[in-house]
Amino acid sequence: MHINQELSLPTMGCGTWAWGNQLLWGYDQSMDEQLQAVFNLCVSNGVTLFDTGDSYGTGKLKGRSEILLGKFAREYQGINAEKICIATKLAAYPWRWTRQSMVQAGKASAQRLGRNVDLVQMHWPTANYAPWQEERLLDGLADLYEQRLVKAVGLSNYGPKRLQRVHQKFTERGIAIATLQVQYSLLSTYPVTQLQLKQVCDDLGIKLIAYSPLGLGLLTGKYSKTGPFPKGIRGLLFRQLLPGIDPLLACLKEVAESRNKTMSQVAINWCISKGTIPIPGAKNLQQAQDNIGALGWLLDSGEVAALDQAAAKSDKKMVQNIFQTT
Repeated sequence: MHINQELSLPTMGCGTWAWGNQLLWGYDQSMDEQLQAVFNLCVSNGVTLFDTGDSYGTGKLKGRSEILLGKFAREYQGINAEKICIATKLAAYPWRWTRQSMVQAGKASAQRLGRNVDLVQMHWPTANYAPWQEERLLDGLADLYEQRLVKAVGLSNYGPKRLQRVHQKFTERGIAIATLQVQYSLLSTYPVTQLQLKQVCDDLGIKLIAYSPLGLGLLTGKYSKTGPFPKGIRGLLFRQLLPGIDPLLACLKEVAESRNKTMSQVAINWCISKGTIPIPGAKNLQQAQDNIGALGWLLDSGEVAALDQAAAKSDKKMVQNIFQTT
């Protein structure tokens, strides 16, 4: 078994879904300077894991998130530069169906980044609709590792049953799965409470990464059920969900006030308290600074229990990723 010593993961990372996404997050190129500042601030504060995907960036900007990350990493000169860990996810597009297509995708990501990918992840399983495709793509993922093009491999949106199967498959090739990322937050406890995913990951020595720890912004306390709402698809979702999550937001607010923290910081810290690595996004310095304030302290067991209870009582939950398997 190749035990991977090279990948060192921090307590918290930064998700870069918004970097290049016009449709959902309103990105435009005038933001690049601000995003470089976000990157620099994160790294200098020990937030050295950046999660991206080869499908990130809308329309002509496809791959934009990787291009920006590569540029920012090259230009960064400060503390923790050697610890920067870039994780990308390769999309299981229908036209990607051979091992070789996955290896080529990994090489294309490295080209956009201008450096090797540290952690390569399968973006979603195709088990629910094209199991034969998944086998080949996973073989390609393992090939990337064997060819020393990446330091480690991980998965995204897998449930425990599929995870155990893939773990077995990789073990036969002497490859460890380093990470699994799923949507996990106070609004999306399903992967851990219902699927017992954390337990399975612990048993297999896999780190669990929590994406959307702020529920697309619903847990920041910035929005109320009376509006105003963000534009586009997020606005529609917020209109649906905000009326049902009052008790949860009230509990978050109470804990935040007693701790002298923001609601976002408490929501992110809750993920850390659960033994996961949250990867909140940040589009500007204020958001990045707020996220960093979730580090260096921990909620106590009473606070975690109160939040767990409020989350369980919420009428509404985040929509699960359609590709998430059991």
